Amino acid sequence: MSFPPYDDYSDSGIEWVGIVPRHWSNARLRWLTKRYAGGTPDKARMDYWTEGTIPWLNSGAVNQSLITEPSAHITEEAFANSSARWVPSQALVMALAGQGKTKGKVAQLAISTTCNQSMAAIVPGREIDARYLFWWLTDNYQNIRNMAGGDLRDGLNLELLGDIPCPRPPASEQTAIAAFVDRETAKIDALATEQQRLIELLKEKRQAVISHAVTKGLNPTSPMKETGVEWLGEVPKHWGITRIKHISSQVVDCLHKTPTYDGYVEYPAVRTADVERGRLLLEQVRLVSRDVYQERIQRLAPTAGDVLYSREGERFGMAALVPPGVDLCLGQRMMMFRVIPGMSPGYVMWTLNSEPVFQQVMARVAGATSPHVNISDIINFHLPNPPLSEQIEIAGFVERERNRLDALTTEAERAITLLQERRSALISAAVTGKIDVRGLADADASLPDVVAA
Repeated sequence: MSFPPYDDYSDSGIEWVGIVPRHWSNARLRWLTKRYAGGTPDKARMDYWTEGTIPWLNSGAVNQSLITEPSAHITEEAFANSSARWVPSQALVMALAGQGKTKGKVAQLAISTTCNQSMAAIVPGREIDARYLFWWLTDNYQNIRNMAGGDLRDGLNLELLGDIPCPRPPASEQTAIAAFVDRETAKIDALATEQQRLIELLKEKRQAVISHAVTKGLNPTSPMKETGVEWLGEVPKHWGITRIKHISSQVVDCLHKTPTYDGYVEYPAVRTADVERGRLLLEQVRLVSRDVYQERIQRLAPTAGDVLYSREGERFGMAALVPPGVDLCLGQRMMMFRVIPGMSPGYVMWTLNSEPVFQQVMARVAGATSPHVNISDIINFHLPNPPLSEQIEIAGFVERERNRLDALTTEAERAITLLQERRSALISAAVTGKIDVRGLADADASLPDVVAA
């Protein structure tokens, strides 16, 4: 459903708000709240941080929105010998400093706690509802950052927080608005969580489709045989088992130095970050100059149908084909296979992306903090070896299924984006009085369509 506006509006006097209901007033936080910073006990005193009983927060805690657990506990002595102060339950805390987008974020406390000096306690007075203020500050996160210079190089401070303006509806309306926003955002968040769960299920389904097709084939009635190879299990009786070195005419590793990305750049240099299972992300590939390109293709120039493989780093163990019409080279941590005639590059690529092959990789990197797999291991990986006609059929089937599942994933991601936009718009409209939610305790906000699981 849609929500009605108020009957009468006037200018709020707040630049980024515009009009508010005429009977609302506004005030700056210095008149509505108490504000103070916390403190950090001496980190060199380990006894301050062991077996303590006093809860303490660091700046990153604001990412929780509702804080139910402290970041650490400090001792009574630590509290007495620092500038840490108690912040009551239901009060708000805002990060005055921190990494990335943490600065300016606000959270509400479900516990009484202390906090560090890079956080501000915001304790609402009797004229402002804590939950209404939380949603107002949440909605104006970027405006608050803009007040402090946008990128907040110098951080926020208590004086600036005192200058933050806030619309002030009557107390009963503040309570109604906060309850409305709590309820509707909870509904939206639940729908977004469902879509995120669907995305994870689609990823699992895609991987299962790949692994089943390349190891079991497409004929469910085909007689099976035991391979005797760990991870592979049974394959169709008429298939063979081979190793990568037996089906590759060329195996090429990258140059073991980082390419330079300066000069007149025009040739893609594929990094591990540019490879997904079955897809090369050419739109994000960094470019190198002709001289760098020529240097990096001395061993072998990649051509359409060659199999690129990431063998190191956070995104190792992923394969994609070189597409037609692109002159590219290998960046660091990449290698390449050129398969022999009689083998389908697409089938080999999808098999390298399957769970049985990935388990062979994991068996060799178990416990490694910086996982990488050696070429001498990779070329000895076992692969199922169907007849060429089946390889081509399997590769086509997996490609179609991958595209279908990816389309569903894109729809779910779009649904999440729409839900997030709806959430932000609803919060803003409610806390600024653009919609009248008085008496709508049981109303449902209209939501965009979402993808069904």
